[in-house]
This record gives sequence, structure tokens and C-alpha cells, in this order.
Amino acid sequence: MPELPEVETVRSGLEQAWVGRTIIEVILRRDGLRFPFPENMVNVLTGAKVESVRRRAKYLLIDTNNGYVFLSHLGMSGRYTLITSSEVPSYSEHSAGPAHSKFGKLTGFDGRHDHMEFRFDDGSVAVYTDPRRFGIADVFERAEEPIQSLLEHLGPEPLEQWNADDAARRCQGKRSPIKTTLLDQRFVVGVGNIYACEALHRSGISPTRMTYSLVRKNGKPTKDLTRLVKEVKEVLRAAIEVGGSTLNDFAAVDGTLGYFGHHFQVYDREDGPCLKDGCNGTIERITQSNRSTFLCPRCQKK
Repeated sequence: MPELPEVETVRSGLEQAWVGRTIIEVILRRDGLRFPFPENMVNVLTGAKVESVRRRAKYLLIDTNNGYVFLSHLGMSGRYTLITSSEVPSYSEHSAGPAHSKFGKLTGFDGRHDHMEFRFDDGSVAVYTDPRRFGIADVFERAEEPIQSLLEHLGPEPLEQWNADDAARRCQGKRSPIKTTLLDQRFVVGVGNIYACEALHRSGISPTRMTYSLVRKNGKPTKDLTRLVKEVKEVLRAAIEVGGSTLNDFAAVDGTLGYFGHHFQVYDREDGPCLKDGCNGTIERITQSNRSTFLCPRCQKK
């Protein structure tokens, strides 16, 4: 599933393509994705002008000038493809019928999985493709955002207000492995399996270490927790700079894949050598909460 850097890459692309443009048509080719589409979605978005494109955790939030927010989650395989006005004719020379989009030559799968299509006043088109249909699309009034069911439980953004003191408050008394805690979106948002493994390895912290042990008796963060917070921020920033991870199903809005996967130190490197200087350990894979965790048991002992 795309993590924070992948979603941030998409947000940046959509911001450049959508802000200031008016949606003149919305085409939905099925009843929903993971959940049914809202009944008012087409009416709310048609004729609305895009004011901004934000990200909250792994959700894209598109603000419109009529006071609504269009929420989009990429799920496991969702992606947006942007087609400029000059490209539209060449990519829509033939139609496979109303159930399929005309842009399958560009989006893949002969257009069978192009479930949403947005047409803008400048002639450009954005197509949402999602073979697995685990994505989410919703609309709600902007004033309702604080109580929106998908958003109200979310913790702090890791690259904004989150710090070691805040992490310590949230770690106190938690008797769960720190890897599991990092994946809890109430603790901190946007950190998925890949970057949790990478940050823990950089910090030299075992993913099985109990969360509460990273807090001092006086409630202050230990040096290990302070370093972990720092490494979470750094690994996410590094991934954002290169467009996210190289995942089979993820693509940025222009169809390109990210490249941070080439720099993974532990993730998906089972039986490979640890790449830390001076460490002769071997990367192992364990299972935590039904997910694969990659670590070097030699240098991640704390």
C-alpha cells in the first residue's frame, strides 16, 4: 500500500495539474471502490473549481470553491493519470464502450479499471485507475472535516508537529512492539511497513522492543526514542525527494515509479548482508501483526 511519500508525490502532481481549474464533468464507471460512491458526488464536484490539494496521513483532500472536500485514498493499487488537452485526442481515438474509458492505451488494462474520470475546463482529463478497487472516494462539507469518520482518529503528521516529547507521551504504558506502534495511525500517521522497517534499522532499535521501554520514568523520551523520531522524519523526507518507493502497483500521476526502493537498507532484503558500516550481520524476516518485518539482529539489539 502506498505510504506517506508515495501519497505526497501524487499530491504534488495533482496540485500542479488541478488547482485553479474547474471540473466540468465527472464520470463514474462503477458504484464504488472499497465503499460505495456518495450519491451526491457527481453533483457536488461538477462545476466546482479546485482551490487546493492537501494530504492528511495517506488521504488526498481536494478543496473546492463550493465548500466541499473531495477525499481520495489510493488503496493498494490506485493511481491518477493526467492527460493534457493536447494529448486527449491521441489517447481517445477509439472507445471501448461506456463501461471502459477511452484512455486505456495510456492507463493500461484496456481501460477496464479506469473507475473515475475528471474532465476540466482547460480540456485536460484525470483518470483514476484501480485494479484491486481498495481505494476510497468521498465528499463532505469542509466544516465537517474535524468529525469525518476516516480522519477524526488520526494522530500527528510526522513531518510537522510531531516530536520526541509527543512520541513519549503516546508511548507511555504501551505494551506493544515498537514496530506495531509505528504502524498505528493514532500514534503517528503515514508511516507504513516499509519506512517503519527502515527507520528502526537506522536507529539500531529492534522492532520487537516494547514501546513503553522507550520512555524514561519521568515521562521524557529516551535517547533511542529521540533518534527514532529523527530517523522516521529523515527516511520519509529522503523518499519524498525521489518520489516514493518502487512498488509494483504504485505510480505517480505521470506514470513514473519512485526510486527510493533502490536505497532500502533492510526492507525486502532477507538473507542479504547488513549495509551498515562495520556490521557483518544478515538481514532476517519475521512476522509481526501478519506483516513482514525486516531487520538485522546484529545491530538492532536495543
